[in-house]
Amino acid sequence: MEKNKLTKVDLIFEDDGKCPTGVLDKVKSMNPDEIIMNMIDSGLKGRGGAGFPTGLKWKFTKGENSFDKYVVCNADEGEPGTFKDREILDKVANKVYTGMAIAGYAIGAKKGFLYLRAEYNFLLKKLQKELTEFNKIIKEKGFDYNIEIRSGAGAYICGEESALFESIEGKRGEPRNKPPYPTVAGLFGKPTSINNVETLVYTTIIMKYGVEKFKEMGTQDSRGSKVFSISGDTPTAGIYELELGMTVEDFVSEFGDGDTKAVQVGGASGMCVPRKKFQDMIIGYEGVPTGGSMMLFNSTRSMYNVLKDYLEFFEEESCGQCTPCRVGCRQLLKGIESVKRGEKHPSYLEDLKKLAGTMKLSAKCGLGQSVANPFISIVDNFKEEIIY
Repeated sequence: MEKNKLTKVDLIFEDDGKCPTGVLDKVKSMNPDEIIMNMIDSGLKGRGGAGFPTGLKWKFTKGENSFDKYVVCNADEGEPGTFKDREILDKVANKVYTGMAIAGYAIGAKKGFLYLRAEYNFLLKKLQKELTEFNKIIKEKGFDYNIEIRSGAGAYICGEESALFESIEGKRGEPRNKPPYPTVAGLFGKPTSINNVETLVYTTIIMKYGVEKFKEMGTQDSRGSKVFSISGDTPTAGIYELELGMTVEDFVSEFGDGDTKAVQVGGASGMCVPRKKFQDMIIGYEGVPTGGSMMLFNSTRSMYNVLKDYLEFFEEESCGQCTPCRVGCRQLLKGIESVKRGEKHPSYLEDLKKLAGTMKLSAKCGLGQSVANPFISIVDNFKEEIIY
């Protein structure tokens, strides 16, 4: 696999966050198909963690025959260990709004919604003031487009795109069955392009600097850079923009405390990478993809306690709609507790891994499907800390 050395980048926060009017003028001078092809050629993939190609999502949405279409910005940053979208919204919200306007122009939407995490409502007054001014600017520039902000109510499940749509529509936040997918029937049953906060900022950056500059960074499968929320046992916790394609080893050399035994890549729902695999694992879509959360653990930490905390979180945040997630999260938690107390033989962990695998295949949405990531990776690599 192609690898890069750790390289710090400054594209997201490079200016004071004023409305990039030059980008809007450039967009207006192009036709929608050109913009979509730019996004496809850039190789930009969703920065929320799933990694779906942004240009293809826009192309599919544009191709739907519907008078009403929507652009939704997913700012429901609820993944434990992730806090980079909060900083982006606080410092450069106009880049997010510009990305939403670019998407709206490209797919033929006249309406956009920014869905804001409830815990970020302290930003709401500032965001609304900036948005009011932005809506005036794009109207003056001839865009038939308007953006509104909607606030969540604190549910982790609403970070899942279809549950987010339900919430905006005033319903209980529960995932929908798929298909149909959002590009066909999303918000209010209409074709919808939903993108992460950071993804939309990168669309603005690509339009500003061009496709080739973006493609200079990263690897063949992981183009560009990414903003990381770095926390845990590190002397330099914070938010950093780094080029994709570095190894976990290089990451730990830069941000570790000299005693890092594991890195949780992608938050609670991500993969736990042990020390023995640092050198081989690439941080990117061809290795371990991440929505941005990077939690470092040193040898003083109990990985049993880490896994137990994750399972308690998932059990609490499950919407309860489907049996694999509702029952599975509880059974995994009870299972590792029983093994730890000696009530179950260590071999029972293999049965629990099979349950986690079943959840990955049968749960209705990403919450239940992703529980297997931390469970299996921690059980496989730190089994001794669960047994003893």
